Amino acid sequence: MRLLAPLVADPNAPLSRTHPLARIAAGFVVMLGLFVTIDAVTSAIVLVALFVAILVSGLPPRALAVRAIPLLISAAGIGLFNALLGSGGIASGVAIALRLVGISIAGVLAIATVDPTELADGLVEHVHAPPRFVVGALAAFRLFPLFSREWDTIGLARRARGIEADRALGRLAAFPGRSLGLLIAAIRRATRLALAMDARGFASRSCRTLARPRAFARGDVAFVLVAVLVVTVATATSISIGSWRPLVTF
Repeated sequence: MRLLAPLVADPNAPLSRTHPLARIAAGFVVMLGLFVTIDAVTSAIVLVALFVAILVSGLPPRALAVRAIPLLISAAGIGLFNALLGSGGIASGVAIALRLVGISIAGVLAIATVDPTELADGLVEHVHAPPRFVVGALAAFRLFPLFSREWDTIGLARRARGIEADRALGRLAAFPGRSLGLLIAAIRRATRLALAMDARGFASRSCRTLARPRAFARGDVAFVLVAVLVVTVATATSISIGSWRPLVTF
């Protein structure tokens, strides 16, 4: 549950200075480029570009590495499974593992470097998303760090009552009960928050303005174009050496 705690990026980092929607769009381009192909060359070239993006992201390296461990383990497991049981052998397994790692890192960079409030403002201003939905989603996102503390509090309360043992097997057996308690607490908190937000006028759509309008700059457009260029170069290189394999063949 501690993985739900948000990563805080350096606001002065090059990646953090771009528009939130530009980061989301660039991440989507990279993820789409990796999704449509199953070859190691394309994924390897994109991973090099993603490593450079990590260096300029402003994210704490240690915290980012902790978040990446489950993704790396999952990608390695899926790659090993395909290498042992798939028709492509080791090469296919490596390609799939690299592809999954690239998609995961692109998603993490796109989301972890974005301030939720700036993203909400961008969705309302440029995408014209419904303000009621955007503000509700923002409030829900802000509650995620509380889940980690409530998870620990519920565990301490259960152990104090003798319901849960302070051992690895005991915690594993108590996971369903503790999860149910966290779900009930989350529903109660969400209900109180919804009533409070309605009382403060968040449900009203009239006379709503943006406190922090932000237009797209040339650097934001260039950032998205760089993502398109990286995917294009990686795909073209793979096609030129004959290693490109599409996900779906017609």
